[in-house]
Amino acid sequence: MKFSLLPLSLSLMSLFAATHTSAAMREYTATADTSNWNMVKTSRLECQLNHEVPYYGEAIFSTTASKNKDINFNLDMVVRPDNYSIAGLKAVPPHWRAGIPARDLANMKLLRKFDGELGNKTAWEMLTELEKGYQPTFYYQDWQNSADKIAVGLSSVNFKQAYWAFLQCRDAMLPYSFEDISFTVMNYEPNSSNLTKTSQKRLEKIAEYLKYDTSIASISISSYTDSYGGRWNNLELSKKRAKAIKDYIVSLGIDENKIDTEGYGEKRHVASNDNILGRNTNRRLVIQIAKM
Repeated sequence: MKFSLLPLSLSLMSLFAATHTSAAMREYTATADTSNWNMVKTSRLECQLNHEVPYYGEAIFSTTASKNKDINFNLDMVVRPDNYSIAGLKAVPPHWRAGIPARDLANMKLLRKFDGELGNKTAWEMLTELEKGYQPTFYYQDWQNSADKIAVGLSSVNFKQAYWAFLQCRDAMLPYSFEDISFTVMNYEPNSSNLTKTSQKRLEKIAEYLKYDTSIASISISSYTDSYGGRWNNLELSKKRAKAIKDYIVSLGIDENKIDTEGYGEKRHVASNDNILGRNTNRRLVIQIAKM
């Protein structure tokens, strides 16, 4: 008995074709005509570089004032993940460099109901690949359609000029953050209302920060003395010192209603008054700053 293999072969080919056509790669990338990179935040506290991915969302590189000025990347999705997954990130060469393989950069965690985020090291890699004309592209399994995969690319068209502006903005940012100045203890010279040189530099740093941050909610100024000079005199001296600092901060443009002052005089010593070092420590002024 002979069996024909033709129907079976046709069936397998039909099945393969059906499977092949059911899978799809949905790609989201700006064209050369629609690719835009924009600086949306340019201050000494924050810099942000945005790139719209049509019909998908936005790619965001940002950095804030700090010692290291680290860069963070955020993939702002209009439709956020429904499940936990991983997106692979590759540097895809431009079309005119045909034959060069895409390079693996990193993996990005996809968390349910959250945008995608990457840290400083990978963000820098993405920026340098864009500078070279490559297209950082994310690949992941669609959480809404198991038959589809998603590719989200960042176009390098019109990138370099905006990138240069971003680097200049980053360079001009303050080399310290809100956390660095939100709680500060300063000290005074003996028998004087003048701050020590170190404390004066600290106050100038606070003043520089306050010029740019519009989200300050309150500032508390507490002044203390050592136990020399008489209790009443020290109480009045601490009040004057606190008021002098408040007047200085108000001169920077801060609403005086946001500033509270208190002079405690000889109360609440934090060290012994029996030696010079202890008295230097007790002659202090504490500034606490809160944001909205």
